[in-house]
Order: sequence, then structure tokens, then C-alpha cells
Amino acid sequence: MPKLPVLSGRELVKVFSKARFEFHHQNGSHMILKQTVPPYLRVSVPDHKAIKRGLLRGIIREAGLSREEFERLLEK
Repeated sequence: MPKLPVLSGRELVKVFSKARFEFHHQNGSHMILKQTVPPYLRVSVPDHKAIKRGLLRGIIREAGLSREEFERLLEK
């Protein structure tokens, strides 16, 4: 399995928008995304230039996505 890419926070928001998440609000340097369909999950994404792979893996898990689903979203 290939390594996860290093993405910025804003790039990650664009990827999650393909999974029906939308920007809800910002708390300091963290952007809060809310899912537009049930179960209306919320995900916190730091507005950093580079999100390390371990943190990215945790955010993907928090969003209820598998790694394969996330990689498919990257390809779109």
C-alpha cells in the first residue's frame, strides 16, 4: 500500500468536500467541517501548510472513511 500524501489543511478540505463535508466554522487555526448527510459527523482539520501522515490517518478515521475510500477521493 503506498504512503499517504502530505497535504495542506486547505487541500484536505477540498478532498473532504467530495465526501459531502462542508466548511462549518473555524476555531483558531482549526477548520471544522460538517457532513451534509446523516450521520452529520464533524471533523476538525488544522489549517497548516503540511499535515503529517499520522495526523492525516487519524482525521480520515474520524471522518468515518477507510484509507481506500480516501485514496479514491484523491483521484477524483
